[in-house]
Amino acid sequence: MSDPNPPILSSTTEYYRPVPVYAARPPRPRYWLHALLLAATCFTTLVMGSRMQYNFVHGQPALSFSDEPIAGELIPYFPASWMLSHPARLLGGIPFAATVMLFFVAHEMGHYLYCLRYGIYSTLPFFIPMPISPFGTMGAVILIRSPIRSRTALFDIAIAGPIAGFVVAALVLLFSLGLSRSLPLNAGASGYELSYPLIFTLTQRLLSAIGVLHGAAALLPLNRLLLHPTAIAAWVGMFATTLNLLPGGQLDGGHIVFSLAPRMHKFVSRLTWAILLQLSSFRHPQVAEWPQVSGARTWLAIFALLMLVLTMITAPFAHSSVPEMVRQFRQP
Repeated sequence: MSDPNPPILSSTTEYYRPVPVYAARPPRPRYWLHALLLAATCFTTLVMGSRMQYNFVHGQPALSFSDEPIAGELIPYFPASWMLSHPARLLGGIPFAATVMLFFVAHEMGHYLYCLRYGIYSTLPFFIPMPISPFGTMGAVILIRSPIRSRTALFDIAIAGPIAGFVVAALVLLFSLGLSRSLPLNAGASGYELSYPLIFTLTQRLLSAIGVLHGAAALLPLNRLLLHPTAIAAWVGMFATTLNLLPGGQLDGGHIVFSLAPRMHKFVSRLTWAILLQLSSFRHPQVAEWPQVSGARTWLAIFALLMLVLTMITAPFAHSSVPEMVRQFRQP
């Protein structure tokens, strides 16, 4: 029961005594898991890159997997025993592996560094090795473990990754497309045939105009070029940028839309590629509605839209539907 005659406070300062605040301790980082996944992804991309380099040297498309050295592998399209029979081949995979890993590091560290800037706890990148992928990896992710306090913070964190990754992929493309050459007429047509985003066509025209590409390599369509493995890595970077910038769900593009116009997010998500967004959620971090995103960030949002247009690939593999690819992977 309360005291009917409470003591009189001697000063108004006693009304404002500090109240203790208890914050959950961030979980301990699992550095061993990050290192293990990083090492595994480096290995899988090295193996796939070594095969690409072998094909490039022998005048075959980078993703051609039809000849005898890869037959009988335990994992389809992952030439582990082919590479282990001649370990020196692994060195040939360094250009592809280094550039594709550089892209994913740049993308994820863009997110991570902006989390640090806003005092938001996030994990280091978790890399995803994927030997059944034609490229040896499915990229990387970071996990955000604390609230995002404003729409501005959400916007900055979301857009930093695609911009950082796009810059790396664009620079790699400028360098690597000049290393490509015309595809021999007797080159095999089996394996995966890539489709190319607009930025590849524009880069080819630019390099042709300034004299970096000569002869047939400057005149032939991209599907008749023998791409260097680092150009394949640039393609992977552009494709990953497209996927991340799709304006829906928990993708970076969805976060950007939500930070700009929260009420439009669910509607825009439902208009975005339904199959891809089944892997995601319509939910978003709870952030304060005010202040709104404005100023220079509006121009960054326009730049994000431009990146999406430049990197968009509606059918990544020419002449191959998703069901056909699944059937290929299931074949013994």
